[in-house]
Amino acid sequence: MAHKIRSGKRRSKEDIIFDSIVYIIIILICMATILPCMQVLTISLSPNEVAGKYGLHLFPVKISLEGFKKVLEYPLIWTSYGNTITRSLLGTFITQVLLVLGAYPLAKPYLPNRKLWTILIIFTMYFSGGIVPDYLLVVKYLKLKNTIWSMVLPGAVNAYTLIIVRNFFEGIPASLEESARIDGASEMKILLSIVLPLSKPVLATTSLWSLVYHWNSWFDCMLYIPDQSKYVLQMVLRNILIQGQIQDVGAAAAGAVNNETMKMATLVVSVIPIIAIYPFLQKYFVQGVMVGAVKE
Repeated sequence: MAHKIRSGKRRSKEDIIFDSIVYIIIILICMATILPCMQVLTISLSPNEVAGKYGLHLFPVKISLEGFKKVLEYPLIWTSYGNTITRSLLGTFITQVLLVLGAYPLAKPYLPNRKLWTILIIFTMYFSGGIVPDYLLVVKYLKLKNTIWSMVLPGAVNAYTLIIVRNFFEGIPASLEESARIDGASEMKILLSIVLPLSKPVLATTSLWSLVYHWNSWFDCMLYIPDQSKYVLQMVLRNILIQGQIQDVGAAAAGAVNNETMKMATLVVSVIPIIAIYPFLQKYFVQGVMVGAVKE
């Protein structure tokens, strides 16, 4: 009896090998991402005698919240949390406003010297002044040292992100704007009532990028902020990881809680807000990146 031939094209040996290699690579990438997270979470929940042992700790053997308790009792954690939230919200708002105001005119073919402005913006993606000129500009000339503006203004606009938003605006049908102009709408009215509501995917994507950038930044804080009360969370986390201890917790706490446990607990506390926000923006993320992809 003849074998029944299944509908569809039979997969070749090369296709099977290629798919197997792709799946293996994906599995390895997932393991490289998930295993360190499991290690951090497990150590942050482990008591002193477990956290002090060598080797991987992927699943908690014993659970203790003493590490989180000591971290949350550290006053500078809460101060830096507030500073980071303020910086992230303010920096993201400024970035979105500047991106929209910069990308909207660049998306218009009737903008004078449009190609020249685009080339100048792209030029900054490949060449920059460096750390020393940036430091002199912020500290000596703009007098922004020890202020939140020194952390949100220098990196407010990224050239790559600006090009992505511009390309997204270019994809909006011109007929919508022409109809609005016939009805007497001004450019600002068109931007606020038509362009921005249609641009939710790309704005949500760039907002997430900006939020993550500000939440994770510490280097500019180290350069421009000498006052410890104005430190951001990642700067405090860096000091804890490098110094190996949390100041002001006392010798008794240091003996009861492993330093590694406090380090990992601080790390977990610092990433929870970003992990909690991401699911709400995920539905816009892929669409915003794909539609606004660079196409020149």
